[in-house]
Amino acid sequence: MKIVAISAGLGLPSSASMLSERLAKASGADQIQVIELRDLAHDLVNALLTRVNSPAVTRAVEAVVASDGLVVVSPVFNASFSGLFKLFFDVLHEGALLDKPVLLGATGGSSRHSLVVDQAMLPLFFYLKAAVVPTSVFAATEDWGDASSGLNRRIELAGSQLRQMVLQRIGSPVEVTDAETGSGAQAQRDGAAQADDQVDRPASNGRTSQSATAGDFTITRTLEEMLGDI
Repeated sequence: MKIVAISAGLGLPSSASMLSERLAKASGADQIQVIELRDLAHDLVNALLTRVNSPAVTRAVEAVVASDGLVVVSPVFNASFSGLFKLFFDVLHEGALLDKPVLLGATGGSSRHSLVVDQAMLPLFFYLKAAVVPTSVFAATEDWGDASSGLNRRIELAGSQLRQMVLQRIGSPVEVTDAETGSGAQAQRDGAAQADDQVDRPASNGRTSQSATAGDFTITRTLEEMLGDI
C-alpha cells in the first residue's frame, strides 16, 4: 500500500509537514512518499501560465495518480487553504483523483480555524470526485505536545479509516472482527431472524396482525377483511 502525503507548509520544518507525515504513518502504509509543495512553488506557477509541467511537477503528479491513497494537509490562510495548496490541485488532469481515498488535514494558530476543513477543503475534493475519509484532522498550535488535546487519538482514527478505504479499493481483505465473519455469528443472526418472523408484531393501529400457515404457504387475511376493520 503506497500513500502519498502532500504538505503545503511554507516553513522548514512546518506543522503541516509534521501532521502529514504522522497521518501517513498512522495508515500503516508499506510505502510513504512526502511531497513538499514549497519546493514546487515556482514550477506550479509556470505550469499554470504555460500549461507545461516541469519534470518535478510531472513526477509529483505521477506519484499522486499511482498512489493508493493521499494525505493532504494545508496551513490555514484567510479562512481557507493556502494558495500554494490550490495551485497543485489546479495542475492535476481531470479524473486524477477519481475514487481515490483522501485524508484531509489542516493546521492553524487556534481551534477557531478548524471549520476550514469542512467549509473549504471538503468541497474541493468532492468536486475532484475523491473518496474523502470520514475523519479529518485539524491541529492547532496548542495541540502539539499536549497529551490531553486528543490529537494523537484523532490521527490514529483517521489513519485507520484511510487504511480501510484503501484496502477496500484495491481489493485486499479488510480488517473485521471474528463476530462478523464467524459461521456461528451468522447462524445466530439467522436464528434470530426466524424467531422474529414467528412473533406477532403489533400493527400501527394497536391491533395484532394475524396469519396462519398451511403447508408451505402462508395464508394472510384478504384486503376486504382488513378494510372491514377500519
